[in-house]
Amino acid sequence: MSTTGRDSRRRRRRGLSGFRARRRPTRPEEADISADIRLGIALVLLLAAATGALAVAGVRIRRQVVVAAVRATLQLAVIGVVLGFVFRFPGAAAVVLLVMLATATRTAGRRLRELDGALRAVLLSSLAGALCTLVVAFGTGAVAFQVRYIVALSGITLGGTMTACTLAGRQLLSGIRSRREEVEGWLALGATPRQAVRDIARTAAGEALLPAIDQTRTVGLVTLPGAFVGALFGGASPAFAARFQLVVLVGLLAAEAVAAVTLTWLLGAPAPLPLPPDDRTVADDRSVRSAASARMRRRLPRIRS
Repeated sequence: MSTTGRDSRRRRRRGLSGFRARRRPTRPEEADISADIRLGIALVLLLAAATGALAVAGVRIRRQVVVAAVRATLQLAVIGVVLGFVFRFPGAAAVVLLVMLATATRTAGRRLRELDGALRAVLLSSLAGALCTLVVAFGTGAVAFQVRYIVALSGITLGGTMTACTLAGRQLLSGIRSRREEVEGWLALGATPRQAVRDIARTAAGEALLPAIDQTRTVGLVTLPGAFVGALFGGASPAFAARFQLVVLVGLLAAEAVAAVTLTWLLGAPAPLPLPPDDRTVADDRSVRSAASARMRRRLPRIRS
């Protein structure tokens, strides 16, 4: 082989190696910054789409949508840091679970404040539903007894019981108000408060479970649930993700069923029947009328213009 050919190949190799050397690999922190920028752009565009649709329709909850999105961003950032600490120090998981339970109880209890003893009923119902699912899931070995799985499954379950308690309590309150004369008739015939409200409580518990039933029936056909997608994003196999999601879905059904039945039983014997919305105190009526008058005064200049 000629010397000229060998020299030519050496020059090509040196040029290729130089080209490769100039292509500096991307650092992990640079990749993270780029991903954060893309995430921020996507969130802003999605939030703009939501508020834009509401603005076109004249729905006045745009501020609540923005506040909810900002709160979700901050809360998820904080919980990410907290869970990183919990995974390093498993004993701190108890504090996280107590915060989850307290938040769920407070959120659902505020929705049902017109029912006497609602806060205590929500606490006991959420505990009963969550413990039912957690004991079975970890006791049978269907889910590994590890801190990350305990926190994840507890959070999902408590969220489901919170929703079930809210729906069951509001349906119970609405049913008692709309069928007040029927309840009073049963009481006049000698029935106990629990007997008079029994049919309403059963209907309320059934209505509260409809979202969970629909979600379970349509999984894989209409939606891919969060636990399934999250496991896939985490690198799990589709079979493992499906098994974990199945435990979550059926566990949610069990937890919400226990929570809804427990709540309607605890609140299903009201001694004083909840007053209908029209029977408010004079102070409440005055505050409502003053607020309505203030809204009308603010709208008058725009109408005249």
